[in-house]
Amino acid sequence: MDQQNQPEDAPEQTEARAARFARHLRESTDVADERPTVMVLAFEGWNDAGGAASSAVRSITTAGDGELVERIDDEDYYDYQFTRPRVRRTGSHREIVWPATKIYRARPQTCELDLLLVNGVEPSFRWQAFTADILTKAAEHDVAAIVLVGALLADVPHTRPIPAALSSEDPALQDALDVDEPTYEGPTGIVGVLAHTANQAGIPAVSLWAAVPHYVGQAPSPKAQLALMRQLEDLLGLTLDVEEVSEDAEAWERGVDELAQEDTDIAEYVQRLEEATDTPNLPEASGEAIAREFERYLRRRRPPDPGDS
Repeated sequence: MDQQNQPEDAPEQTEARAARFARHLRESTDVADERPTVMVLAFEGWNDAGGAASSAVRSITTAGDGELVERIDDEDYYDYQFTRPRVRRTGSHREIVWPATKIYRARPQTCELDLLLVNGVEPSFRWQAFTADILTKAAEHDVAAIVLVGALLADVPHTRPIPAALSSEDPALQDALDVDEPTYEGPTGIVGVLAHTANQAGIPAVSLWAAVPHYVGQAPSPKAQLALMRQLEDLLGLTLDVEEVSEDAEAWERGVDELAQEDTDIAEYVQRLEEATDTPNLPEASGEAIAREFERYLRRRRPPDPGDS
């Protein structure tokens, strides 16, 4: 459409969230000509319903060819009767794998950021010392911001899109990313402690949480993993291959459908959750959601091969 023929009230094209995030970090850290470094963290355990958060961060680590740069395995952090070491066979050898937190560096070419990807097990002891250890590593690697990824059990139906929401305690990030301040009060895990402590230490932090249906909260939870990966794509400007996870999510949903059909009580409960979800959220396809999906589609399109007809 010619610009002169556009209606006067036509909405202006908004800058993608990932571009706003990268620009905000460059401006706030005075590194206009460099790629800011963002630390992305997930921990197995209480913060990781269905294993969705840790699986999402591991997927990014694999996709970005992450290189191991740090390892935190202080035995004072773990109760080995609660988080047990594992025996693993590699060829003709057996080894003990101890609980640890690993930090990988990745430099995805599809985004404007360098990433430090942290995946570990929620510690059993000395959380304040563990948090200080993580934030010290962040400072050593000149981290400009932290993204905490978690998943929680909630009253949501498996048949609807999994809610995955961003929040931040940092007012500047709230404005830059158009996200809300967290309102949760109650027991928290290491993800919540790290988010709050990072902000207090002057490192802006963003939290991303997915809601996993509590009646199917066991791992794996590929539909929740997929929701987190898509939000991380939008926040970080990544282009991820989600085809396999999408297929797993569809198979997971079909499997839960079959289980629900065999139990009348569960089927009725799911129907009530669907009604509660649909009533306040329709119409679901907002302009912003459609725009984000279209941007994701464009990023995944490969340029045509010159040899193709």
